[in-house]
Amino acid sequence: MELAVATVVNMLILSSMYILTALGFAFLFNMLRILNLAHGAIYMIGGYIGYIFIFGMGFNHWVSLLLATLIVAAFGVFLERFCFRPFIGDFNRTVMICVAIVVILQTAVTIMVGNKTMAIPPFAEGVLRAGPALISYERIVTFAIGAILLGAIIWFVNRTKLGQQMQAIAQHRLGASLQGIDIYRVSALAFALGCALAAVAGVLMGAYLRLSPYMGDLMLVRVLIIVMLAGAGSIGGILIAGLVLGALNAALPVLIPGAGSDAVIIGIVVVLLLIRPEGFFGYEVEI
Repeated sequence: MELAVATVVNMLILSSMYILTALGFAFLFNMLRILNLAHGAIYMIGGYIGYIFIFGMGFNHWVSLLLATLIVAAFGVFLERFCFRPFIGDFNRTVMICVAIVVILQTAVTIMVGNKTMAIPPFAEGVLRAGPALISYERIVTFAIGAILLGAIIWFVNRTKLGQQMQAIAQHRLGASLQGIDIYRVSALAFALGCALAAVAGVLMGAYLRLSPYMGDLMLVRVLIIVMLAGAGSIGGILIAGLVLGALNAALPVLIPGAGSDAVIIGIVVVLLLIRPEGFFGYEVEI
């Protein structure tokens, strides 16, 4: 029973963090057709900024989370304006810019802290007894933050004017511009929002797991899997695909030791994409 409860809790936490990061990636892909391969590095840098505020400056955990989110969001605006906007529609140059951003961020972190792993202290101490199982408050807090943010993002996209403008740009960029939407302003805000979500996930996962300069590489793989399974243009698909991937990553390591679980997950994803290359909830797009 305790193992089953722990597996379910891990599934919910991993799913919420995967979905938060994948939503930011999907905003950029749907709106700008940017395959932001630097998204994992942005997730990583968010975690380290939170760590610096907590350990280096002695700030409160929640203040550090907020500051890391705001800084990475501002960094996202900078990236959109100076690194991606000039090359919209140029896939090759965009990929090269993403590679350069990844190398710069990973190298900077490696120079400052080395390759050793670090951990952010828990946001909440103690454990909750649920029958025969024990659940740490840290896990509960991590899942709660992820769930609240996911609900807020869904409401924002579907119920606010800015969210509807983002959907309009995703559907037809030129048509949205002709309707009077400032596509550059909305794109910058979408980039900031996407980077902010990645930063939140980075700080929370730094407390839940560990920080390392290359933690973003694995998260990027997870995000790409979720976006491919969901299909382009589907926010609901990302939620479902994130839950599926979180369940696989939480349950399979219990059943299959070592790296075998990762191989099985990749195999399942490949089979699903062979069945439906455009994903299960979206449509085919051209980058």
